[in-house]
Amino acid sequence: MRLAMVSRPLAESDLRLARQMGMTDVVTTVPGVTMAPEREQGPPLRYEDLLALRQRVEAAGLRLSVIEGYQLSDRITLGLPGRDDDIARVCESITNMGRAGIPVYCYNFMAVFNWLRTTKDVPGRGGALVTRFDAGALADVPDTYAGTTTDAQMWENFEYFLHRALPVAEAAGVKLALHPDDPPMSPVRGLARIMRDMDAFKRVLDMADSPSNGITFCQGNFAAMPGVVIPDAIRYFGARKKIFFAHFRDIRGSVPAFEETFHDEGKTDMAAAMQAYVDIGFDGPMRPDHAPTMEGEDNANPGYMVRGQIFAVGYMKGLLDTIRARTASA
Repeated sequence: MRLAMVSRPLAESDLRLARQMGMTDVVTTVPGVTMAPEREQGPPLRYEDLLALRQRVEAAGLRLSVIEGYQLSDRITLGLPGRDDDIARVCESITNMGRAGIPVYCYNFMAVFNWLRTTKDVPGRGGALVTRFDAGALADVPDTYAGTTTDAQMWENFEYFLHRALPVAEAAGVKLALHPDDPPMSPVRGLARIMRDMDAFKRVLDMADSPSNGITFCQGNFAAMPGVVIPDAIRYFGARKKIFFAHFRDIRGSVPAFEETFHDEGKTDMAAAMQAYVDIGFDGPMRPDHAPTMEGEDNANPGYMVRGQIFAVGYMKGLLDTIRARTASA
């Protein structure tokens, strides 16, 4: 596997940090495209911009392996008039990714808003700040402008999108890596959230037997799904070669209430998880995901401040190096 640094927007300081930490890959998006949910589809990602990003990363001695943060519009996820125009923009972006030599597009199918937390400054270990989701805190929060949606509607909308985007991705040599809903529960503020359990992802893979149809295995989200054992889930999808990209993080609890943790203190056996990646021969990019905000940081970007990410990388490298050393001596 290849350890990756997330940098959105791409920053020279992040590239230097990635090299200093011994990482090989970078995950980013085109400048001006953020993780904030957008109700309208952004313009297509231009080939020239994507190529420039890849060249900047390669000049630093790294590989640009994933574009994430280019959100699908509400017209796509909610099946609204105009979705065909928006899907065409996404498909043009995928084609341009292939031309620019960027192999993985991480996307999700969450309507109106992206990942959601009800508190973003919960004191964690040593006073570090972590995020929490508690469905009870949303009891009096009104539905969104979209009103209520059903599972059936969302599945129909997803299949409509997938069967139009997949042929384009196949032709471009780009892998579509579907991210789970965050939190993986339904409904949330009236909206059905369908990518919420193992069965949903099995259904997605059954929709199309395509080398471009796979998943972003976000450990924190799968850990929040009741009853999921992370190493077993890695082996299930990994045996089918459907993990295209991995987010390495952990939580305590599960839906409807959980909070994020340092990578070494959550409920998942992270050593067993890393062993599972090695056992399945995972050779894709893996990045640390949401990490606590640590001493000296202002929590301006909860989950993505630098020091928690650096701690996570050291922990991941320690696990991986120990496993590799044991394998070599066996």
